[in-house]
Amino acid sequence: MRFGGAKIKWFGHSAFQIITKEGKSILIDPWLNSPGGDERFLNEIDKVDVILITHGHSDHIGNTVELYRKFKPAVYCIFEIAQYLGAQGVEAVGMNIGGCVEHEGLNFCMVEASHSSAVIENNEIVYLGNPAGFVITLEDGFKIYHAGDTGLFGGLSIIGDFYKPDLVMLPIGGHFTLGPREAAYAVELLKPKYIIPMHFGTFPLLKGTPLEFVNALQGEYKDRVIIPEAGKTIE
Repeated sequence: MRFGGAKIKWFGHSAFQIITKEGKSILIDPWLNSPGGDERFLNEIDKVDVILITHGHSDHIGNTVELYRKFKPAVYCIFEIAQYLGAQGVEAVGMNIGGCVEHEGLNFCMVEASHSSAVIENNEIVYLGNPAGFVITLEDGFKIYHAGDTGLFGGLSIIGDFYKPDLVMLPIGGHFTLGPREAAYAVELLKPKYIIPMHFGTFPLLKGTPLEFVNALQGEYKDRVIIPEAGKTIE
């Protein structure tokens, strides 16, 4: 069964909802009212059990605070972001690279990413720890790797070899992250069954497109790409 019986919805940019076979609702980088999505998405969410935040940029922390106030989910992120969110009333669980947590039959492992992580407040940069990705293991063992914002780095081959993700979510927009060619090379290292591109089209600077990404892929990987549509559910 594709995705281990889970349903996946993309809200634009890097924001996803995973509804597991057992009905758990996981949000990743929940910027639900991004320019690449729709203002209505934030109001359409009716359940959140877990929020995962890959790094501290505002387009990834997104709507975490208001979602937490409404649903009181478990929030997992790197230690510095947990401290930052704690000052805003969010009881987040701080982690670090290499750490894993269990949550009601689900497993979340924080893995390396090559990027930066900070917010700007009062015209000053507030450092928010290292950027990260997550390997999510669903109830039946299906594994999803959300890379967060990243460029190419050697650890991608380790993530592929050790965690063996079934599905990978990779940025393809370029400028701040992997572009189509770089993302295609990352696929060769990760060797997934399914690929969902993300972090494209939100801003003019993110010029990489799904078509360029598919064209850059080799062999059978071209047929493993699922191009998401904002607000549409993939089953």
